[in-house]
Amino acid sequence: MTASPALLIAGHGTRDEAGADAFRRFVEELGRRHPELPVAGGFIELSPPPLGDAVAELVERGVRRFAAVPLMLVSAGHAKGDIPAALSRERDRHPGISYAYGRPLGPHPALLRVLERRIAEAADPSWDRAETTVLLVGRGSTDPDANAEVHKAARLLWEGRGYAGVETAFVSLAEPDVPGGLERCARLGARRIVVLPYFLFTGILPERVRRQTGEWAAERTGIEVRSADVIGPEPELLDLVWERYEEAVAGDLRMNCDSCVYRIALPGFEDKVGMPQRPHFHPDDDGHHHGHGHGVPSHAH
Repeated sequence: MTASPALLIAGHGTRDEAGADAFRRFVEELGRRHPELPVAGGFIELSPPPLGDAVAELVERGVRRFAAVPLMLVSAGHAKGDIPAALSRERDRHPGISYAYGRPLGPHPALLRVLERRIAEAADPSWDRAETTVLLVGRGSTDPDANAEVHKAARLLWEGRGYAGVETAFVSLAEPDVPGGLERCARLGARRIVVLPYFLFTGILPERVRRQTGEWAAERTGIEVRSADVIGPEPELLDLVWERYEEAVAGDLRMNCDSCVYRIALPGFEDKVGMPQRPHFHPDDDGHHHGHGHGVPSHAH
């Protein structure tokens, strides 16, 4: 029986030692959860161990095949270019190895549940959700596709959960910045705001979000502002990385099915799971008619 490919976790890296250590402990926990296969992790910059050392570690353990999962929330330049380039370089350094490359984590329903918990932990217990506005703060990128994914996460977090609104801001490289996002919330009438960092682990940028939030709130009266924690090494995150590993191994890199209401019971849309699909004809479609289409038993992309 052919052994399963090893698991390689690719992280971004941070100058914050606590954040880097959180990543390393997360990789160790994945290894404890899955003793049946080798697990290693490395960074593409800023923190040890570098990704190349993690690949070398696997090779020294006899690994010839592995699946690499980028431990990143959005698909920006690192996930799209830097990690694939680094893996290609390692393949040249270690002839005979092969790998599959997984997709970033994205706004998976499991992570949305964690974010919802973080909001509840930060908010005053007396706050009504209908009167609470959330400001989801992403890292920020020069890649508009990556920034759009943060907006998608904000929308999915708002849908069906009863918050007054979920606005979006970025801590670097993109607008609006944190003060700008808070100002937008205030102009929209928000009087209770939870600032939610869209980050996996602690680090310099999440701390900057917290600091800028505190500075903005100190200059405002009549607005209550709370800072939430990062996602952290929750069981949902461990399960999701394993899910991305299995996708990569099986070659099942699906489109947006993680947040598809016909597959996943999203809050407020539970009744749509498994609903038969019927074609909808537009006036300009060829073959347009007013009859009902034939139901499709399941939804697929």
